[in-house]
Amino acid sequence: MISRLLAVTFDAHDPARVARFWAGMLGREVVEDAGGAAFLPGDDTQLGLRFAPGRAEQVGQSRRLHLHLTSTSLADQQHIVAAALELGGGHLDVGQRPEEGHVVLADPEGNEFCVIEPGNAYLAGCGLLGEVACDGTREVGLFWSEALGWPLVWDQDEETAIQSPHGGTKVAWGGPPLAPKKVRNRQRFDLVPAGGDQQAEVGRLIALGATRLEVGGDGVVVLADPDGNEFCVRKDA
Repeated sequence: MISRLLAVTFDAHDPARVARFWAGMLGREVVEDAGGAAFLPGDDTQLGLRFAPGRAEQVGQSRRLHLHLTSTSLADQQHIVAAALELGGGHLDVGQRPEEGHVVLADPEGNEFCVIEPGNAYLAGCGLLGEVACDGTREVGLFWSEALGWPLVWDQDEETAIQSPHGGTKVAWGGPPLAPKKVRNRQRFDLVPAGGDQQAEVGRLIALGATRLEVGGDGVVVLADPDGNEFCVRKDA
């Protein structure tokens, strides 16, 4: 049994608003989810995004991942940036240098994302949502490769990346050093057992190196990966 990565979930003050932003950016429909969450379904090659009611303040290192969007030309990159600003996003200064080709932005609730310059060979063929870039060790990259059954497509200098066997969005970890984790992450992975047996899948993930944290009132099991990042195993989609 292998887990399916249903979505990357973001805590949000206003899930509907930030979901509308990303629906506009990615050309997807918003589906109402349980408990006031808003879901942008993905497919075999593009990850889903989910926005759930919760604390959304940028506290210390509570943000440990951000998204990379790809572009096909300089005009396309400029169009994506302009669309983000029109939809309520804004520019973000994270110390990038003027000569760097990517543009750093934030969505209406401050979630960082980058619009990557055209001609980026690493993200070629990955689709519009090209990458989920995470802080994390090589160990956690290997864990997620086993957890999802996604092969390693990059493993160099402590940096790792995995990708679905179908292609599409990559998930990558930048290696050490990592800032100390002091608060619960604002973003997390939501998994669904491919075979439908939640408890068996939880046991398999723990055997791979996960730690059990809690069971929510809705039956969702919350685990932590080897770097201590929370993720959820749901009973079904």
